[in-house]
Amino acid sequence: MTAPAVRLAAATSNVVEKLLRGGVADLRPAPRLLIDAGPNRRVHRFTTPVGVDPGGPPVLLVPPLAAPPLCFDLRRGCSLAEHLVAGGRRTYLVDYGTVAFADRGLGVEHWVHDVLPKAIRAVSADAGGRDVHLVAWCLGGIFSLLTAADQDELPIASITTIAAPFDFTAIPLIAPLRPLVELTGGHLLTPFYRLLGGAPSYLVSQAFRLTRLDKEITRPIAMLRNLHDRDFLAQLEAVDHFMSNMAAYPGRTFGQLYHRFFRANDLAEGRIEINGRLVSLSRVRVPTLVVAGEHDTIAPKRAVRRLVGLLSGAPEVRFESAPGGHLGVLTGRAARATTWRHLDEFLDSRADPC
Repeated sequence: MTAPAVRLAAATSNVVEKLLRGGVADLRPAPRLLIDAGPNRRVHRFTTPVGVDPGGPPVLLVPPLAAPPLCFDLRRGCSLAEHLVAGGRRTYLVDYGTVAFADRGLGVEHWVHDVLPKAIRAVSADAGGRDVHLVAWCLGGIFSLLTAADQDELPIASITTIAAPFDFTAIPLIAPLRPLVELTGGHLLTPFYRLLGGAPSYLVSQAFRLTRLDKEITRPIAMLRNLHDRDFLAQLEAVDHFMSNMAAYPGRTFGQLYHRFFRANDLAEGRIEINGRLVSLSRVRVPTLVVAGEHDTIAPKRAVRRLVGLLSGAPEVRFESAPGGHLGVLTGRAARATTWRHLDEFLDSRADPC
């Protein structure tokens, strides 16, 4: 059978499956068990397949707000959680649940002082008291580091941040908004998020799509060119599924992100006041891996690399870059051989003897 004939047969099979079954991606979540729950906190442990030794150190996956936790379990065959479990690591996930209008008063302090510390302690207890490796994406990375800096007694073994920006002036995507924001005294968005109680999930989803506008425009052509490539089509479906499950930002948290992170750019100096308490990243005392996406428009490499110079108290700080945009660097097809490899090497180097 010639190569063109093979491609035609594969394309035909994929089209038929999309028409009859609705898609080619396996979107079933990896099996998991609930081990802890509380306000805005559900902690799951992924179950280990038969034949895999689950004796590795505990790893807690920390998503950002608004993005669904399935960012770590995008689809079968391209799931970071599945990959970690297959490698013998006891893998956990914290899920914040849905954010409602009633949650509009929740601020950054709720996640840093309450949700994440309780999730970390629950994972440590479930893993026999062992220290926990945090693996976090985007805002989840920022919150994880702030939590470690604020409460250095927590059982944290290491922190990995993926696509977490710490210098918002280095993000070209939002640079054009700065003059308008300052012209309005910083109140450009304030009336809207106060009225809506935050940033609704629909607006969050549309904003994320706008950052991928070039891919959205070229999507039909890309699909036609790759009808034979089942893995390519499955990834497109999985990303669509991810974006259709965005959550909302609580009003107070959104306001803090807007005024303290975006306007004042406090994170670039490594210090931020949270509910009257000054939290400094220099107090992070655990090894840290920092990963940036080479084509990330939301968290460009320069905005991510800024973190390296802020962790003066960490015993080790590694910086790596990998192909992909904001989501792609975490769980794109190339991430399987790049970002995940960096993570495996880092976690293996930190493995305890227990």
